Amino acid sequence: MQTSLGLTLMGLVIIFLTVGILIRGKTNPIVPMTLVPVAGALLCGYGLGEISDFFSSGLESVMNVVVMFIFAIIFFGILQDVGLFVPVIRALIRATRGNVIAVTMGTAAIAIVAHLDGSGSTTFLLTIPALLPLYKALRMSRYILITIVALSASVMNMLPWGGPLGRAGAVVAQEPNDIWVHLLPIQGVAVVMVLLVAAALGLRERRRLARLRASGEFEGDTNVDVEQIAQAFAAQQAADKEALGFRHRTGRWVTIVNIVVALLILVALLSGLMPPAPAFLIGTTIALIVNFEGASEQSDALRRHAPNALAMAGVILAAAMFLGVLNETGMLEEIALTLVNILPEEVGPYLHVIIGVFGVPLDLLTSTDAYYFSVLPIIQGTVETYGITGMGAASALIIGNVIGTFVSPFSPALWLALGLAGANMGKYLKIGFPLAWGFSVVLVLVAFLTGMLM
Repeated sequence: MQTSLGLTLMGLVIIFLTVGILIRGKTNPIVPMTLVPVAGALLCGYGLGEISDFFSSGLESVMNVVVMFIFAIIFFGILQDVGLFVPVIRALIRATRGNVIAVTMGTAAIAIVAHLDGSGSTTFLLTIPALLPLYKALRMSRYILITIVALSASVMNMLPWGGPLGRAGAVVAQEPNDIWVHLLPIQGVAVVMVLLVAAALGLRERRRLARLRASGEFEGDTNVDVEQIAQAFAAQQAADKEALGFRHRTGRWVTIVNIVVALLILVALLSGLMPPAPAFLIGTTIALIVNFEGASEQSDALRRHAPNALAMAGVILAAAMFLGVLNETGMLEEIALTLVNILPEEVGPYLHVIIGVFGVPLDLLTSTDAYYFSVLPIIQGTVETYGITGMGAASALIIGNVIGTFVSPFSPALWLALGLAGANMGKYLKIGFPLAWGFSVVLVLVAFLTGMLM
């Protein structure tokens, strides 16, 4: 079954079966991404020794990504633990002064800061409980709050320690940091767009509230004690820390060292002085020494964040088997050649752009793992025959899809956000989905017109 047709058919079976299992969500992604390609390779006549070689080949391409994920998640988790971002968020809450447009733009700024660790759950836990009292006091819609936070977090998911870049980097054999540097201009555009969208939503909300006042339906007043809300946020963070029962060093010098270490890591990543994996490894060890006194407290800090770190690392390691089998057997190449032969000549060079434009709807139909580990390899193999680089293909799919991260019912973090805000998925999607898709299409077209997707 190792003929061209046989490899094409088996490759498609492996991909569609894996996607189907991932979409159903009945098992951890590690299971189908390991067992399905192994079974496919065995059916094609490959032995266990060859499958081991396939895995070793795939492992070489993802190992740096795995190490980066583990230590980046732990590093930013420690900074969240010690409250490094609390003063920033508290200051932003105060800065809004109860002005509706300032509140929506401040919401975007707070979410951008909160998502520096790349965790959607952490972002929603930090932002929604802190800002919901402000929205309630001003009679603003909780759906506007969730939409702005989700959009801001999605834009920040382009960071190299976020899930999309790690997955894409493993597929196209590129360092996530290199992809991030390539995407930085469009991420900058996206941040500006988020602030503009937040301002527009704030203006719309202000007009809605004005109509309510004019109709006499508005109850209460608009006097809001922003200082009290900011202090309540800080108190809640302290209470959460107390509930976890861990201690850490405090003081100005500790804060300064944490800030300096974080900035040095960002400088190293942007300048290329050091790859992300060793940079975050060094940063994590320094953070452990600076913030925690003894081995016991340092071990507790690692244990707190190990589940998140290892969950992501496990998926990437399973991807080594999935990608190793598809690449080393030649299945992906045969699928790509088949696509090239059946696609109209004028469509081929723009296939990655077309898929990018539909990235947000695809996120509703597939899981993140299915999108990057199944769709991207086929698209990359196809457009490469037209001279499009792996970086260009990955960029198109990332930009198109990442904005939809938190409009998908497959996102557990989104369900957490809805629960925290007491909101309904259907009502949220009516606002969030068209906004996210339009936002995504604009970004993809800007990236295409500026030559970023070549």
